[in-house]
Amino acid sequence: MNFKNLPQNIKVRLITSFFNRAASSAIMPFMALYLAAELNKIWAGIFLICTVVITFAANLVGGYISDRFKRKKVLLATSSLNTVMLVLMTISLFPNDDWIILFAASYVGYMITSSLGRPCMQAIIMDSTTPDNRRAVYAIDYWQVNLSMAIGAAMGGLFFLHYQKELFMVLSFISLMIIFAYHIWLIDTHQPVQKSQRPNIFLDVIENYKVALADKQYVKLVLGFTLILSAEFSLNSYIGVRLSETFKPVSIGGFKAEGVHMLSMLNILNMASVVLLTFFVTKLASRFTNRSVLLTGLIIYGIGYAVITSADTWYVLLLFGFIATIGELLYSPVYTTEQANLIPADKRGSYSAFAGAAYNGADLMARFSIILGAYLIPTMMSVYIGLIVTCGILLIYIALYGKHALMKTEKMVKVSH
Repeated sequence: MNFKNLPQNIKVRLITSFFNRAASSAIMPFMALYLAAELNKIWAGIFLICTVVITFAANLVGGYISDRFKRKKVLLATSSLNTVMLVLMTISLFPNDDWIILFAASYVGYMITSSLGRPCMQAIIMDSTTPDNRRAVYAIDYWQVNLSMAIGAAMGGLFFLHYQKELFMVLSFISLMIIFAYHIWLIDTHQPVQKSQRPNIFLDVIENYKVALADKQYVKLVLGFTLILSAEFSLNSYIGVRLSETFKPVSIGGFKAEGVHMLSMLNILNMASVVLLTFFVTKLASRFTNRSVLLTGLIIYGIGYAVITSADTWYVLLLFGFIATIGELLYSPVYTTEQANLIPADKRGSYSAFAGAAYNGADLMARFSIILGAYLIPTMMSVYIGLIVTCGILLIYIALYGKHALMKTEKMVKVSH
């Protein structure tokens, strides 16, 4: 699918999110470093943990409001507040003694407003696509997400230390331009049909997500994806720690590579492979059914991460890191497409927000792997990762291709057409 043939809302979403993510990726990964320097490591860690909890709750509220109000109005409101928070963060950097309290409060506000708007944007993609073109659209989205993050990470590495104010000013300007883009080009076709079931909004939010929790197929899907993601997240947790402690330095082309360098190379290899090979792999996979591509991709992905969990040879690490990325390129667009096909049209925001729990769960599992790794040898950790991914594959397969799931999907596809 060519970019010019995409629905207008998809074009708006891809372009705005590209610039927004590139700018934010140049700043947000360095927040822990900045806060630790301004406060101390303990307070910075506590603050960031609290922020994760708050943004998770905000994400759930965002899914709730995106199904009950016009999506364009929700995006304009959250984007405007987002810009205000960025401007306040920028202002706090100008005094000689940075106004850390204003910065921290504005950072929390920025994370909350971003989380409130995210489910709405995901729901708009589903509103603007059909089951026939979602796979192609999500492949393009997956590619540009990785490209923008790679560009943003490079910008942050080069400029964050000495040009913090300038980076925040650029991000504020981009955020302001996104508001105008939404206002001018975004077409809102969503007609809210969800009504409040309880007078108390907090109880109503809980009641709203009971529907998603009662959807056994969707819960299995989210749980399975949590297990799958935990393998990838372990790269920067257990695998990174293991490499830094046990990897014996080697000379690669005259460059002395230590454990930390190998971790960086694995991350760079992943990003570069995604940027360069996404469309080639997607075109190749289009010849086969979604089911076969998804299963093949997940199996390849699992084998790749199971091996690099315990591998100590540099070329084995890079080879199976590449294999894992190929598996990710195969399964990711198909999984996202199949997930969207399972979601009821009137609860796309809520279901999308609920699916976000997979990332939080995977992150917790990856942190737990560090503790588990203190008691198990690396080869046993490879077996552990392999079992986790296998369980994830089984849950996803049952959720998407079990008897009840297929009946449900067929009904929803007919309705969407």
